[in-house]
Amino acid sequence: MKTLVLGGYGNFGARICRALATDPTIELQIGGRDLGQAQRLADSLDGRAMAVSIDCNAAGFGQALSTLGVGLVIHVAGPFQQQSYAVALAVAGAGAHYIDLADGRRFVCDFPAALHDAFQQAGRTGISGASTVPALSSAVVDRLCADWQAIHAVDICIAPAQTAPRGKATLAAVLSYCGKPIRIWRNGQWTQATGWAAPEPVEFKRLRPRIGALCDIPDLELFPARYRVRDRVMFRAALEVAATQRAFAVLAALRSRGLLMRPERWAGALNRVAGVFDPLGTSLGGMVVRVEGLDDAGRSARRAWHIAADNDHGPEIPCMAAVLLARKLAVGDAVAPGAFTAAGLLSLGEFEPEFARWGMITDLVDESLGEPQEASPAIAGSTSR
Repeated sequence: MKTLVLGGYGNFGARICRALATDPTIELQIGGRDLGQAQRLADSLDGRAMAVSIDCNAAGFGQALSTLGVGLVIHVAGPFQQQSYAVALAVAGAGAHYIDLADGRRFVCDFPAALHDAFQQAGRTGISGASTVPALSSAVVDRLCADWQAIHAVDICIAPAQTAPRGKATLAAVLSYCGKPIRIWRNGQWTQATGWAAPEPVEFKRLRPRIGALCDIPDLELFPARYRVRDRVMFRAALEVAATQRAFAVLAALRSRGLLMRPERWAGALNRVAGVFDPLGTSLGGMVVRVEGLDDAGRSARRAWHIAADNDHGPEIPCMAAVLLARKLAVGDAVAPGAFTAAGLLSLGEFEPEFARWGMITDLVDESLGEPQEASPAIAGSTSR
């Protein structure tokens, strides 16, 4: 399948291209406005790849896809918070499948209703949110609560390594809701809280404790209905250096008081200076998903799934769902025509070979007992910090 990765030479796009370049079922096309960057990446890959100069905002984008014979477009050119569905509509019009790595709440949550008819009529599949959230996060909750009678709370926290590669688009995305009111499910009702304000302590299995603050992501809206959560769904991000986390809290406070407008405009400058804090951090990042509820026997239960990614491999995690779904589409695995969020499209077992590939360690802990139930084989020294 001819697969075009839009933004293919960026922070996440390049990782996806490296993963797909050697796949015999995929003919890779690395797309973007800068043909030189696309060609340099293509030349560095072990497998087959073609560099393509293409602008997804151009009027002739859909026709260009048809000319190239593209069968699948993986859209990585974020941030998605302020994007329209023009790219996805053009992909459907060109008769191709579509996958994106969007984590913008409105973009992902509204995607099925806005685009289902277009993809269904084209006989193709459109998938939004093929990233850590909600693709991986839903796979984890599905595993943790497989036989439960009820889910009372879901708490998720992502903890990036300080020295992991950062991208301007990612930083712009998180700054776009810094200090803004976010609608969350708490105490069994919809209420509001401020993005990136009031960080709270979060415990991890193989990482030092951090403080994490509220982020606006699709899970906050998708999970209360998907899992019939009684009390709470919360998503936090916990930066490794506490000073940077508190700096975001200050920005949030300034914006909430009307003293700072559009902090996302600072994304480029902040991305450039963020490296100043690297000596205070490490290359170890991770994620935790905690659930509370009633197990299959109706007893109170609390479980947690942890992942630790060392050697700055954490940014591989947001790319895994797109890679796995692209491989499914390329070999013709049944995915119904239409538009969907990525929640529930993959199982945790499908991610596990990708975790192993990068030496990542996972733990499944029954926290009502305080003992691990499952742990992946540790790579010597991989989480020694």
